[in-house]
Amino acid sequence: MTDASRRVGAVTSAVARQVRELRAARGWSFEELAGRSGVSKGMLVQIEGARTNPSIGTLCRVADAFGVSIARLLEPAEQSTVRVSAADEAPVLWRGPHGGLARLLSGLGEPDLVELWDWRMEPGEALQSPDHAHGTREILHVLDGAATVTVDGVDHEVRAGETVEFHADREHGYRTAGDEPVRLMMVVVTPSGEWDRRTRSRGPRPS
Repeated sequence: MTDASRRVGAVTSAVARQVRELRAARGWSFEELAGRSGVSKGMLVQIEGARTNPSIGTLCRVADAFGVSIARLLEPAEQSTVRVSAADEAPVLWRGPHGGLARLLSGLGEPDLVELWDWRMEPGEALQSPDHAHGTREILHVLDGAATVTVDGVDHEVRAGETVEFHADREHGYRTAGDEPVRLMMVVVTPSGEWDRRTRSRGPRPS
């Protein structure tokens, strides 16, 4: 087994355990979590059984429903007080068709949910994201190249050295702008609390 496949297996196992424990702690059935997250019951069963490597969009919806960060879903069984990790050890949660990738470098869960991402996109690659939980905001800083960020159907070109901040509780997406690869850092901030997609409402997160 390669290092890459071991890392994927570790992520799959961590997500399975966390989703199972979070759902059990709330007393939710698969049907309840499916309704709140907008993720099918069949997919949730696959996730808890560690039989699938869920997409970044699926992880976002499940995390929103629980009121936790994606980083929480990837936590190993034991957490230390201080953790130092190398960038290449961070889980890859998106891969583009031409070699691009996105790593979730870190995440915090108190008081709001904060995630730090490292994105590398090759020419011609793009990601379309559904709306996140109400109140979610994203900050992107382009390190190399240029990216087109689309929010509510409007394109915004962001060049190296520039930063864009926007409300991410609506449809949005990112793509390379031009023939050069793009590297950007992203911070995602989501208000605390469980998000129910059925009612578009937020409830308190269990203590």
